[in-house]
Amino acid sequence: MEEKLREHIQKRVPLTDDEFAFVLAHFTLKKYKKHQFLIQEGEPVSYSYFVVSGLLKLVYTDELGKQHIVSFAMEDWWETDFQAYFAQTRATMSLDCLEDTVVFCLSLENYHKLCAGLQRFERFFLQLTIAGSIAAQRRILSLLTTQAKERYEQLFNQYPTLIQRVPKTLLASYLGVSRETLSRLSD
Repeated sequence: MEEKLREHIQKRVPLTDDEFAFVLAHFTLKKYKKHQFLIQEGEPVSYSYFVVSGLLKLVYTDELGKQHIVSFAMEDWWETDFQAYFAQTRATMSLDCLEDTVVFCLSLENYHKLCAGLQRFERFFLQLTIAGSIAAQRRILSLLTTQAKERYEQLFNQYPTLIQRVPKTLLASYLGVSRETLSRLSD
């Protein structure tokens, strides 16, 4: 499991064995079962999560009780309610497992210790943040400017394995279409 984290980090910044030992000491490995929550709306957000194996969904529930899927996170991805994590406020979203999942957890305190103790880690997190911001902007623009079929094709081309792992009702919610529309698009 540790090697997956190391490989992920070293895609962006090099690490010696000693540096990786320092990094690893700041993470906690946890296992969750399918349908188990890592974050629940209204509760404090203690961690940012690196997914070793499994699949998560980040959901916002509006005032009418309608759930909106903000994102999915699978292997080699990071996820949390970032606003609540960094501001140390209560979650406005929920994060739960679509599959049995193994994650490395990073507390905000340990995030700051890592960045202070290993300057390269600031660069690592900056690169992650930039990539995440670009992906979020692309998703927003796609929702605003493209038809449902094109959004489905973009998702399929970008993440073909995700489509096989996520129930169609959840994919439909993520794409902003009905289940019936998604069935027509995927045929």
